[in-house]
Amino acid sequence: MARILIVDDSPSQLLGLKRIVEKLGHETLTAEDGAAGVEVAKREIPDLILMDVVMPNLNGFQATRTISKDAATAHIPVVLVTTKDQETDKVWGMRQGAKAYVTKPIKEEELIATLKELLPA
Repeated sequence: MARILIVDDSPSQLLGLKRIVEKLGHETLTAEDGAAGVEVAKREIPDLILMDVVMPNLNGFQATRTISKDAATAHIPVVLVTTKDQETDKVWGMRQGAKAYVTKPIKEEELIATLKELLPA
C-alpha cells in the first residue's frame, strides 16, 4: 500500500481522486494548494503526488519544480492532473519534473495505469 498526496483546490476533484486512490487500497494525504502540497510532501514524504496545475498561492508547475529540485523530495514521482490539455503545457510540466501528465476529466483507467506504472510493485 502506497501513501499518495493529492493536491487540488477543488473539493469535488479532491474527493474524486481520493475515491479512486483509496479503492486501490492506497492511503491518501491531501492539500488544497501548491504551497500546502510542498509542505505536506516535505513533512510526510509520500510515495507519489497527484498535482493539480491551476491553484492559488503556488501553481502546480511551481510546486512540482520545488519538489523535484529539493533533495529530500526529488525522488517522489509527481503526476500532473489538470484541465490544461495543450502539448506545450505537457512539455512544460515534464520539464518541471513531473513523471506523468493526466488530463481532466479524469479517466479512471488512465489514472490507475499511471499509478501502477510509477509505484513500486
